[in-house]
Amino acid sequence: MTNHPAIAPLRYQPDVEHIEPDEPQTGRDLAEAMLSIAHTTYADTGHAMRSVHAKSHGLLSARLDILPGLPAEFAQGVFAEPRSYEVVIRLSTTPGDLLHDSVSTPRGMALKVLNVDGSRLSGSESSTSQDFVLVNGKEFNSPSGKAFLRNLKMLALTTDRLERVKELVAKVFKGLESALEAVGGESAMLKTLGGNPETHILGESFFSQLPVRHGEFIAKIAVVPASDNLKALIDTRLDTQDDPDVIRHAVERFFAGEGAVWHVQAQLCTSLDDMPVEGIKAWNEAKSPFVTLARLIAEPQPAWSEERAERADDGLHFSPWNGIEAHRPLGSIMRLRKLTYEKSAAFRSQRNAIPVTEPLHCPFSHSGGSPNTAGRAAE
Repeated sequence: MTNHPAIAPLRYQPDVEHIEPDEPQTGRDLAEAMLSIAHTTYADTGHAMRSVHAKSHGLLSARLDILPGLPAEFAQGVFAEPRSYEVVIRLSTTPGDLLHDSVSTPRGMALKVLNVDGSRLSGSESSTSQDFVLVNGKEFNSPSGKAFLRNLKMLALTTDRLERVKELVAKVFKGLESALEAVGGESAMLKTLGGNPETHILGESFFSQLPVRHGEFIAKIAVVPASDNLKALIDTRLDTQDDPDVIRHAVERFFAGEGAVWHVQAQLCTSLDDMPVEGIKAWNEAKSPFVTLARLIAEPQPAWSEERAERADDGLHFSPWNGIEAHRPLGSIMRLRKLTYEKSAAFRSQRNAIPVTEPLHCPFSHSGGSPNTAGRAAE
């Protein structure tokens, strides 16, 4: 049995969250700002895309193996017992428009764990999957719901602007971010605006940034490189100047001949004073380290294709609110995401040839069937 740290995790209670009186209006304003991005890109291309994370770099079928022998506080929800799940992985970057990879923004990993048992979150009753939405940074880029709205409005104003201008601005932000990192700091906002280091996406670690229920407890989730070939890519830089899709092509080359293993981990909340549910700061890993709960395994495969993009980019949505009560998203930013994700999925489903559905099987595995028959209609 793997050694696990001795910690005293805080049990979940509904009163760990504190809802501001004007939060519902902020949520509506946020959804409107998000949809303005989708309307702009749809007017330009005639194709409805995600308002954020529009560009995929890898679309993978995978397997999640839950480890045996987990302590009770970690063996919760999806991770309650040793078993295997079919998983869809979507690797992406954050903008709502399809930019040249030299505009280097945070990398994302979204997981859709299929055929999960448990009481469903409101709005996801037609689904049987559990989504985890992760980014390659431990802290969210906005300190509050209102700041999130302001930042999203600013990003909406940059959608559809000249790409060459974005490339030049991104170079400035990358220089500033490098200077910060040289003295031990980093800026989530600089990375969001194009200053993310031009790293290989398969060498990244990904984090929920914000807390979720972990059954009877509260946790943040992480996915980190475990196999040696992924670890070898940590901090590896890509030359983004000549190839607008260099990240995608790097992922395709990797999975053409190799498989990958990640560890899925949880960090449990031990104190609301040190690890507030309504905050965005990273939690102290000395007080509560990330602990491995499962292995995420992807075999060699075609990592991206137009067909996979139709089935996953168009036909699927990923939301922290698509899941079971045992992994309920917590905190104001998570609550504000619910309406925006619902409206974004509906916008795409109403306009594209392939509607957004919830799959019963991975839509591009041998058992997956067609995108229109493999799943259930999404909200």
